[in-house]
Amino acid sequence: MNIIVCLKQVPDTADIKLDGVTKRLVREGVKSMINPFDMYAIEEALRLKEKLGGKVTALTMGPPQAETSLREAIALGCDEAILVSDSAFAGADTLATSYTLSCAIKKIKDYDLIFCGKQTLDGDTAQVGPGIAGHLDIPQIINVRKIQDIKEVQVTAQRMTEYGYDVIEAQLPCLLTVVKDINVPRLPSLKGKMKAKSASVSVWKVVDIQADEASIGAKGSATEVLKIATPPARPQGKIFEGEGAVDQLVETLKGLMK
Repeated sequence: MNIIVCLKQVPDTADIKLDGVTKRLVREGVKSMINPFDMYAIEEALRLKEKLGGKVTALTMGPPQAETSLREAIALGCDEAILVSDSAFAGADTLATSYTLSCAIKKIKDYDLIFCGKQTLDGDTAQVGPGIAGHLDIPQIINVRKIQDIKEVQVTAQRMTEYGYDVIEAQLPCLLTVVKDINVPRLPSLKGKMKAKSASVSVWKVVDIQADEASIGAKGSATEVLKIATPPARPQGKIFEGEGAVDQLVETLKGLMK
């Protein structure tokens, strides 16, 4: 079973900064981590490898510093790591990002399953995983909370819904996006950390994945950020106490409804 895990390096939630000129997240010099949902994707891929054999390849698109997240994936148990990095990829929205990753996956060629986290912490769109499947023209199951069965040509999974779950069958190769209910991610072992330090991380540029330059980066993006702004601070709350608290609350609400 050959599995690809698409992951993203995102800024730490306590250290998110925006560039007012480029209208993009500032990533250089900012503490980063593997997107939390992608940790569940890595864990599920590793569990399948341990059960069925094969290998797990970690794949990401990003700046050179994203290599640290790939090495973390190797420390967890991934066998190979590929960084798709080129200045031409800058400014990519979800459409251009999913296209770029699909080109890299086509270069890898031999795969049965692709795992992605449900969504990323920074973009929060949940569009890249389905977009990859669309570009590759393969089946997809989103919001997977459990893999029930997997065979040579088919995977059966539970897709989480608002009211429970659906049981979906799909032919392989297939892309799955996972939710946090699916497992509990492991911690890296000492042996894994030692392996990650000396591991070779492949770096692919535009020419390596034979991507159409009109479909990548800002040129290939269907959306554009026109303005960024910090949300206004929430007004200070009011506390009503004592015997007249209810009456005060009612009068305040009446005032807000006028």
